[in-house]
Amino acid sequence: MYRLMIVEDDRGIAGEICRQGESWGMECRTVGDFRDVLAEFRAFEPHIVLMDIGLPFFNGYHWCAEIRRLSTAPIVFISSASDDMNIVMAMNMGADDFIAKPFSMEVLMAKLQALLRRTYDFASAPPVLEHRGAALNTGDESLSFNGRSVELTKNEYRILLCLMESRGRVVSRQKLMERLWKTCEFVDENTLTVNINRLRRKLEGAGLEGFIATRVGEGYIVE
Repeated sequence: MYRLMIVEDDRGIAGEICRQGESWGMECRTVGDFRDVLAEFRAFEPHIVLMDIGLPFFNGYHWCAEIRRLSTAPIVFISSASDDMNIVMAMNMGADDFIAKPFSMEVLMAKLQALLRRTYDFASAPPVLEHRGAALNTGDESLSFNGRSVELTKNEYRILLCLMESRGRVVSRQKLMERLWKTCEFVDENTLTVNINRLRRKLEGAGLEGFIATRVGEGYIVE
C-alpha cells in the first residue's frame, strides 16, 4: 500500500484529497504541524508527497528542499500560483510535477498513480521489505533472516507484510483483520490471536526475538 503525505493547509482540500487517495487504495496522512513538516515526513515515510506552495511558517519550496536532503520520494506541487516562474522554481527545488488548482480529483489521482508506477517499478525485481536484518520478499512471499528461510502460511505472511509496511507505527487488530478479510477468508479475533502467536514463535525460533511487540489496547508494532 502506497503512503501519500498531503502538505496542504486548506483542511477542506486536504481532507478531500485524503478521502480520494484512500478510495484509490493509498494510506494517506495530512500534515498537522506546519512548523516541522520534516518531522512528520520522517515519521510517516511516504512514497509520494503533495505539496502546496503557500503554507504557514515556511513555504512549500523550503520543505521540498528539506525533504530532498534525505529522500528521493516524488513530490508534486499543487497550487493556484501556476505561473511559469513558480513552476520552474518548483522543478528546480526538486519537484517531480506541478498541478494547477483548481484540479479534477480523478485526474490528480491518475497522475499520482502513474508517477508511483514509474518511480516504484516492481516488475523486474519484486520489492523486499527489510527490518532488523529480516527480509520479506513480496514477490515469492518468503522471509529470510541470517541466511535462513522462515516458512510462513498465507495469513502469517499477510500479517507480517502489513506490520512491516507500517514499521515504527502501531497497527490495530481491526486493520489486520481487514487485511486478512480481503482474502475472502473469515478471520475473527481468536483466529488473529492464534496467527499472531504462531508467527511470533516462528520468528523467535529464527532468532528474531521481540520482533512483533504488543501495544495493549492499541494493536501491534514492528519497531
